Amino acid sequence: MSKEAIVIGIAGGTGSGKSTMVRRIQEEFGPALALISHDFYYKAHDELSYDERCLLNYDHPNSFDTDLMIRHLKGLRRGETICRPVYDFTIHNRSLESVPVEPAKVIIVEGILIFENKELLDLFDIKLYIDTDADVRIIRRILRDVKKRGRTLESVVEQYLTTVKVMHELFVEPTKKYADIIIPEGGRNEVALAMVNERIKHLLDTLE
Repeated sequence: MSKEAIVIGIAGGTGSGKSTMVRRIQEEFGPALALISHDFYYKAHDELSYDERCLLNYDHPNSFDTDLMIRHLKGLRRGETICRPVYDFTIHNRSLESVPVEPAKVIIVEGILIFENKELLDLFDIKLYIDTDADVRIIRRILRDVKKRGRTLESVVEQYLTTVKVMHELFVEPTKKYADIIIPEGGRNEVALAMVNERIKHLLDTLE
């Protein structure tokens, strides 16, 4: 693997604490870091009505345009600016907008299924899996989807029971075996965070 940048994959179930881990690493490395989330790359479904889009399984690997994400990640590693998509969770569809992402020495890739795809997995220099109890994760997902994504409590619970839990057990949990480090409670784990930051600093030194 070429060493234009350090690529860190942060996986784990919904509500596990991936975003907290990302934020804590960002606090340490600031402008040296770029972020792309798998959630940005949900496929567009303009051909479907809103009600039909509500019924889609958003926790299955096929719901993501992972090929586009891989191309973008490779571009960032080559030092290219990419324009990543924007997904509007309130309408369950991709926006017409895009957001430029500048290349950086540290690239974080975050998402529940980023270790499921072999080609994507092979691009990571560091692979972290955030491991959190299921009851904590569902509470966090409810709070996030109701407050930030305009969902009703009933719809979040129904989605969790019918697809999220099943997909986690089928596709997400098995990818834990690919992680270099399994971190309970993510960014709240101060010891693990310190170890990860030190490893990133060491790898950055190899780029100098």
